[in-house]
Amino acid sequence: MSAYGSRRLIRVVWPFVAIVGALLLISAFSFNALSTIRAYVGGEGLWSKAQKDAIYYLTRYAGSRSEQDFQAYKAAIAIQLGDRQARLALDRPQPDLQQARAGLMQGGNHPDDIANVINAFLWFRHVSYLSQAIHYWEIGDSYIVEISSIADRLHDGFTRSYIGDDELMVLSRRISDINEELKAPARSFSEVLGEGSRFATSMLWWINLMTGGILLLLTVRQVQVLLRQSARFEAELHAEKERAETTLNSIGDAVVTIDLSGKLRYLNAVALHLVGGAGKGAIGRYFEDVFSMIDLSGSSMDLITTSQLRAKCESKQTYPSLRLQGLDGSSHMISLVAAPIHNSLGQVDGLVLALHDKSIEQQYINHLSWQAAHDALTGLYNRREFEQRVTRALSRLMVTETSHALLFVDLDQFKLVNDTNGHAAGDELLRQVCRVLQEQLGLSDVLARLGGDEFGVLLEDCRVDEALDKADRLRRAVQQSSFQWEGIPFSISASIGMVFLGEAGATLAEALQAADIACYMAKEKGRNRIQLYSSKDTELAVRSVEMAWVQRLRTAMEQERFCLYSQEIVPLRPVAKGAGRHVEVLLRLRDENGNIILPGSFIPAAERFGLMPDIDRIVVRQTFETLWNMRSLGDRSIDVCAVNLSGATLCDDNFLDFIRRQFVSYDIPAGMICFEITETSAISNLQQATRFISELKGLGCHFSLDDFGAGMSSFAYLKHLQVDYLKIDGSFVKDMVDDSVDRAMVEMINHIGHVTGKKTIAEFVSAPEILAELQRIGVDFAQGYYIGEPAPFIPPLHGRPQSLLYRLPDGE
Repeated sequence: MSAYGSRRLIRVVWPFVAIVGALLLISAFSFNALSTIRAYVGGEGLWSKAQKDAIYYLTRYAGSRSEQDFQAYKAAIAIQLGDRQARLALDRPQPDLQQARAGLMQGGNHPDDIANVINAFLWFRHVSYLSQAIHYWEIGDSYIVEISSIADRLHDGFTRSYIGDDELMVLSRRISDINEELKAPARSFSEVLGEGSRFATSMLWWINLMTGGILLLLTVRQVQVLLRQSARFEAELHAEKERAETTLNSIGDAVVTIDLSGKLRYLNAVALHLVGGAGKGAIGRYFEDVFSMIDLSGSSMDLITTSQLRAKCESKQTYPSLRLQGLDGSSHMISLVAAPIHNSLGQVDGLVLALHDKSIEQQYINHLSWQAAHDALTGLYNRREFEQRVTRALSRLMVTETSHALLFVDLDQFKLVNDTNGHAAGDELLRQVCRVLQEQLGLSDVLARLGGDEFGVLLEDCRVDEALDKADRLRRAVQQSSFQWEGIPFSISASIGMVFLGEAGATLAEALQAADIACYMAKEKGRNRIQLYSSKDTELAVRSVEMAWVQRLRTAMEQERFCLYSQEIVPLRPVAKGAGRHVEVLLRLRDENGNIILPGSFIPAAERFGLMPDIDRIVVRQTFETLWNMRSLGDRSIDVCAVNLSGATLCDDNFLDFIRRQFVSYDIPAGMICFEITETSAISNLQQATRFISELKGLGCHFSLDDFGAGMSSFAYLKHLQVDYLKIDGSFVKDMVDDSVDRAMVEMINHIGHVTGKKTIAEFVSAPEILAELQRIGVDFAQGYYIGEPAPFIPPLHGRPQSLLYRLPDGE
């Protein structure tokens, strides 16, 4: 039988095979359903027997106090507890199948029935009979829980000999009552299962009967369909031929068929149009007489011939880049796909050629290539193309003795123009600066817009003195250019960072970073200047380290690698009984290898590059979340939790709303939070700090002025800041025992704090002598490594409050 005949036989037979398969599936479902019902009935029998045995042995144990009777009771009650475990595991929003399976095994169910019991519970939990049965099951479980509680009370009482006769009588009577009360739900459970079994049997019988009838009708229907299909085949074959002809004439590609001799058999409308006048009377002519195609993919530019196509006719051939030369002189860029045509015996008797005109596409490709390498606004090279040019220049350093210079040019007043007059003015300014820069550069120099108001310049084969001279010409040209918008003149200038590329081995990233750092330093040192990068420049090295930290910090924020530690702040005076702990939250960073990094390494970079408000948000959110977890676990040992805020955060208009949302989200008492701000940031941003403190104190928050005393001007502002605590700067505290001036400073700050109604906290308490001296002076609180080292700020294990791991002052 041929392959076609086999496929036709399969198409005729498969519906009947499907019908038989459906009958088998329905039968299997029926047997499975009956098996499941039997499993539930069997489980109910085991449960009832276990209940009676448990009541019996527990009653005996109440009278005999025999450990043997108690163990017999436990063996009996284990069956019911296992069933209860299974029900609770399956009733969860996310069912625990492993725990349910273990519970059913403990309940004495046969292992082969457990899967059916679980599936029936999950699928039909809320369906009539099973829903009622599970309801009675839950009632029975409530009694089992009570029996277990009574048994544990009896066993505990007998073991420790402290159960009274009256209590024993009450418990024994309750056991008897439970035995009676359990009969009703157990009987109802059994009755519901019986009714469900009868209903399921009846329903399955009718389903099988109806399904058989439906499948019989489908069989008749399928035979009719087969007969009608046979009649349609011939008509559809003719229609398919017409549709193929119409389709080939409608597609955008030229389609040509040739025989093995190279004569044309068919050309669609696009093919006729492509060859123009040569297409008239083309059928029957040789392929080379009508189509002249040259292969552009190689260096020889060979002519595509019939013999070449015929030589590889057994497989599909692709020619991605050809030029079709018309007899009328026209030329088209095309691609060609040639595929074999097989006859009924599977032999190749011709070729079908699909020719795709790529002329318009090539124009698009050229345009897209230009766009990919150029900035749309200025027409200059973009960052991607500029980086490729720099990479090639760096590669030349490895094979030739030459040198290059890389410049970053940043406009100094661009933001003013953009913000004052809008983006249209900013765009025009960029175009004008572009023209000014181009006028100062040679044909071999590369100018690119890197983004925003930043330009890049690559000076190839250039000495350092020539590069500096050209950079200064660029700076002066920008400064001397006049820009007006709507009659308003603007003065503009440029800061230029330059790195000299004279040695092989430098990478693209290193060169760009060096130029960026130099440009940043040029702006920081007063703008409108040129800064030459030098690896020996200490200030540039510091900025390089800080800029490297910026990306590391952004990555750390994305990967959530910031973590919190806490350090105890202890009172130095007697406090009310039951007073809670006072802690300060400290920030740490886990590096890529999991090592802890102290904030002194990364906070300066975060402050310089404006990352502190984001980091402060992370600290506040993690602090609130940890406090909420602690309180949820029953740990309410912390009364005051201090959180440090940066000066930049005080000026963030959205931070107040953020804090209010955190209080709502985590339901933390506002009086529990004490925000610490440094003396320097408070005085530098006095108006914002005063408003910030006033808003949050209105909610009930506390405030602490950190590092107080580092600048004596702070005393004049102290009465304007409504803070609750003064933290005496640690530089005075750590040497106060040996330095009388430091001791006097601590005493003076403590006195001023008390006069203004504020409590004082001493930092850097590292020795018992310092602690004793602080107590004599009358400082309110102390904090330092002698009191307690910082520890991870996490909720306690098992919901228990954290033990006090810090050292208390003498007499506390």
